[in-house]
Amino acid sequence: MSVPGSRQPSPLPSMSLRGAVDLSALKARATATPPAHPNAGAANTARSGSPAPAETGGEQAAQGAGQPIQVDEANFPQLVQLSAEVPVVVLLWAQYSPESQRTRDELATEVAGYGGRLAYATADIEAFPQLAQALAIQAVPTAIAFLKGQPIPLFQGAAAPAQSRQLVEELLRVAEANGVTGTVDGEPAAEPAEPPLPPRLQEAYEALDAGDYAAAEAALTKELAEYPADHEAKAMLAQVHLMSRVESLGQEEAERARATAASAPDDVEAQLAVADLDLVGGHVEDAFARLVGFISRNFGPEREQARVRLLELFEVVGATDPRVSSARQQLARALF
Repeated sequence: MSVPGSRQPSPLPSMSLRGAVDLSALKARATATPPAHPNAGAANTARSGSPAPAETGGEQAAQGAGQPIQVDEANFPQLVQLSAEVPVVVLLWAQYSPESQRTRDELATEVAGYGGRLAYATADIEAFPQLAQALAIQAVPTAIAFLKGQPIPLFQGAAAPAQSRQLVEELLRVAEANGVTGTVDGEPAAEPAEPPLPPRLQEAYEALDAGDYAAAEAALTKELAEYPADHEAKAMLAQVHLMSRVESLGQEEAERARATAASAPDDVEAQLAVADLDLVGGHVEDAFARLVGFISRNFGPEREQARVRLLELFEVVGATDPRVSSARQQLARALF
């Protein structure tokens, strides 16, 4: 749908199909009635304020950030129109798919944390098969956003909470770039509440608070086994490893490691230990330079050991930190 005078939102990346349920059987049950077009009814219903051309449909489409809007043929056009003022996230789900029911509830909790900056709706594709047909949905769960009447795919199949949060944040950035900055209740947008952590990350934080590094590592390892692309869990696991290594060093061992690193620059264990100590002490560039220097001087398994540790320390500091970007360039030169 073209919106004159505005920059069109770019499609967001789709996510994995993990946990998706094939809808091919359901499509056979769709009625012969022509499917509702996603933009149907939107062009003739605009008015100032909350877009609700029909009293009943408007009330349903403006339920706010509390409980999800239940999508049906009557209120769908109003939801599309509402997307001119606030992004609308629609989760298509089915009773026969436990994964889609779980995703429906998790996404409701997440959207509620944004203080009305998003509208959230759910569509049972068994009750409203025309919607799945109109949007060419192949499986449930599937999340689609509407922005200025335009459908934007978010993800299909199971999505880690951290991944869905990333997509929602990107959706809000695209909405802002397109001038869609309203809220469901019409009030000025409030600062979003801190979204809840995924259960295993919460478990890991609680274990860290208790000083139980083994329990924190176990929780994060399980999270990454299920969601290997969860960058938050990767970074947190790297921090757990670092804290565990440093705390295992006593004062005498730390001093001995520094003395050995100074007198034996090719002792990999000493260099790794001192790099850890430097990083924890806030000497980030020193830690990176120490390991890059070791890698440039050495070959074989010790070099690979130092490279792996350096990449782990990059995770701790964060990929967007300029010191990490600089050290990555230095590492590339050392390796090649």
